[in-house]
Amino acid sequence: MTLDKLNKLTERDAITLFRQCCGSVQWARGMQAKRPFKNIDELQNTASIVWNSLIHADWREAFSHHPRIGDIKDLRRKFPTTADLAEGEQSRVATTSEPVLKALADGNKLYEAKFGFIFIVCATGKSAEEMLEMLSARLHHYPVDEMAIAAAEQAKITRLRIEKIMSNEFNNTPQER
Repeated sequence: MTLDKLNKLTERDAITLFRQCCGSVQWARGMQAKRPFKNIDELQNTASIVWNSLIHADWREAFSHHPRIGDIKDLRRKFPTTADLAEGEQSRVATTSEPVLKALADGNKLYEAKFGFIFIVCATGKSAEEMLEMLSARLHHYPVDEMAIAAAEQAKITRLRIEKIMSNEFNNTPQER
C-alpha cells in the first residue's frame, strides 16, 4: 500500500484497512477522517493521537479483536482479516512446549477474570516464555494501571501493523486483493 493509495481509498475501504491495524471502530473512523496524510511519520503520529483520544470502551473493543496469546488454532477462524498479521506477531509461540501453552491458557483466564479483557502484549519477537513471565507479572497490577499498560501495548501493535501494511508486507488490503 502506498500513501497515495491510502489517501485515495473510499471512506469504507479506509475504515476497513484501519480496522486491520486496530479493531476500534472509533479509532478507524478517526484515522479515516484525518486523511490525507503527507508522509508515514504523520500517519503514525496521527495513529497515536487518535488512539490516546479514545475512551476505555474503545480500547476494550480494540483488545477484543486479538486472539489470546497462544491461541493459534482459533486464530484464522475467529480473526480472518487480521490472522496473517497476528500469526506473524505470535510466531514464536507456535513452537513452544505444551506446559508453557497450558500456563499461558491458565494465565489468560485469570487475567481476563481480573481485568475484564484479554491479556494484550506486543508479541513480536517475544518467546512464549517471555510472554508468560509478563502475563504473570501483570496479574499483580491494579486494574487502572493495567488498562494503561494494555493500551500502550495495543498502540505498539497498531504501529507495527501500519508499518507492515505500508511496506507491503501484508497483502490483504482493500483494492489490492
